[in-house]
Amino acid sequence: MQLMTSLHRRIFQFVAATGLLFAMALPSSLTAQTVTSDPPTTFTLNNGLTVVVIPDRRTPVVTQMIWYKVGSADETPGKSGLAHFLEHLMFKGTAKHPQGEFSQTVLKIGGNENAFTSTDYTGYFQRVPREQLGRMMEFEADRMTGLVLKDENVLPERDVVLEEYNMRVANNPDARLGEQIMAALYLNHPYGRPVIGWRHEIEKLNREDALAFYRRFYAPNNATLVIAGDVDAAEIRPIVERTFGQIPAQPSIAPRRLRPQEPVPTAPRTVTLADPNVQQTMLRRYYLVPSATTASPQESAALDVLAQLMGSGSNSKLYRALVVDRSLAVSASAGYQGTALDPTQFMISAAPKPGVNFADTEAAIDGVIADMQQNPVSAENLERAKTQLIAEAIYAQDNQATMARWYGAALTVGLSIEDIRSWPDRVRAVTAEQVRDVAKKWLDKKRSVTGYLIKDTTPKSEEKRS
Repeated sequence: MQLMTSLHRRIFQFVAATGLLFAMALPSSLTAQTVTSDPPTTFTLNNGLTVVVIPDRRTPVVTQMIWYKVGSADETPGKSGLAHFLEHLMFKGTAKHPQGEFSQTVLKIGGNENAFTSTDYTGYFQRVPREQLGRMMEFEADRMTGLVLKDENVLPERDVVLEEYNMRVANNPDARLGEQIMAALYLNHPYGRPVIGWRHEIEKLNREDALAFYRRFYAPNNATLVIAGDVDAAEIRPIVERTFGQIPAQPSIAPRRLRPQEPVPTAPRTVTLADPNVQQTMLRRYYLVPSATTASPQESAALDVLAQLMGSGSNSKLYRALVVDRSLAVSASAGYQGTALDPTQFMISAAPKPGVNFADTEAAIDGVIADMQQNPVSAENLERAKTQLIAEAIYAQDNQATMARWYGAALTVGLSIEDIRSWPDRVRAVTAEQVRDVAKKWLDKKRSVTGYLIKDTTPKSEEKRS
């Protein structure tokens, strides 16, 4: 299983705020689709299932991904980690297909499969030879409603999740810092909960919790099926109708997800994490900013360009200022998490050199931000940043699974196919003044949390006495 959360370079890099990495990390922004490819075909079944077909005839292979519009931010308070726990349990089999049959079938036909959980969605995918697609649809449709859970396989799987927590979070100081920053950034919104959950709540999750969550959210009218590869919509539709079309809709699912929203930020916050296992001190700052779904026109594209200018590569503003010019840090970067249902994060990170204090590092970061807020970037640098963003999107189209992830994630958070395909045009239209304006409006320190990761040098004997 793969746990997908929100700390990453841009929307499509899927690196968790808790340090958990989605193994199929992507090279560019989720909205970074470009119009060089033909548009996908979409249709909706009578039961509400949305289907997206993305033809790619280069090889006789298909990728099937089913996206459920439910993630960690949709969990009941006190049940954190439930979406991810259920993702694990979805591999425990049904009455029709016992545990292991689905995965063994994928392996025998030379395919691969996995699943992922994020704040806004949970997904499952298989990449298989073209002629096996119908069989994959039957398996996936069966487990949409036919999951069978017993304590003898639920409770051991909970232990697996807890061990994953130990490995990915508890023993990873940087991941724990990200977890604390997110909790401080979101005072009211459930994005402040870790996707994997808080340990003390994971420990109490049980079979009844998982089944209740499954019955509430896993239904065709809460899902998007994306098929990318050597297929077309006309030949796929009858198979989809035969497999998924027979599943009844869940009438209790609301057409729109409503979550507690953040109050207007009024004060900057800081968190400090000390750990004896820290090898490299880190400074991270997250700003609360609009997502591609919640931003006003052009703001999201301008934030994409701002992140590219500030923190992407050795020519970026942060890298030049901190690493090259002043030799304060060994690395510096920035990123914008645009694909989200609700307000999201603009992230800055720097790793100070040994002996360099946080105050000097932070002052240099603030200087770069102030410059971006006061002075429009040069025409040359602006065009370079926009060209880089669009080029990354073009190159990434060589991977059909990447295409399926682009469309699936974007549609699941409320964006449209037109939003995805028009992204290059919006990037091209971004002006230096718009970049300056979003920096001035959204990179306000009152909207931020700054995290410091330091090495804990307290002797163990003193720890025990304190």
